[in-house]
Amino acid sequence: MSRISDIVAKMAAPAAEKLGLELWDVEYVREAGQWVLRIFIDKEGGVGIDDCEALSRILDPMLDEADPIPDSYVFEVSSAGAERELKRPRDFERFLGSPVEVRLYRAVDGAKTFAGTLRGYDGGAVTIECAGREYTFEKDQVAKVRLRIV
Repeated sequence: MSRISDIVAKMAAPAAEKLGLELWDVEYVREAGQWVLRIFIDKEGGVGIDDCEALSRILDPMLDEADPIPDSYVFEVSSAGAERELKRPRDFERFLGSPVEVRLYRAVDGAKTFAGTLRGYDGGAVTIECAGREYTFEKDQVAKVRLRIV
């Protein structure tokens, strides 16, 4: 996470928790020539537009007052989504046994994308079962891991 993402995450997590939400991730990225601050949330049973709006209403004045972002930006609060990216060790632990897609920086066995079942996570290494075969990809090989709807 960037420094700004870390600062915003520390502000957003307690606010989300008060609403019964889990802060999933914070992104501060440049898209189409403008900065975007995107907060992803989750909760048991799924996130609705009312949840996003409630957190946005709490965080917007907090961000204005703390002013952690020097540039103008677009502020969004969104569901983490059904096909969310897994980033932290706790994400991988929570979704062991789930269908995932692993994207690699360089091809292995002629492919850069593998779809299978998440079987393990150890120090950044991701193990999946794919087409009856087990693959373990080291942290430096993995570009992205996300849940997959099958």
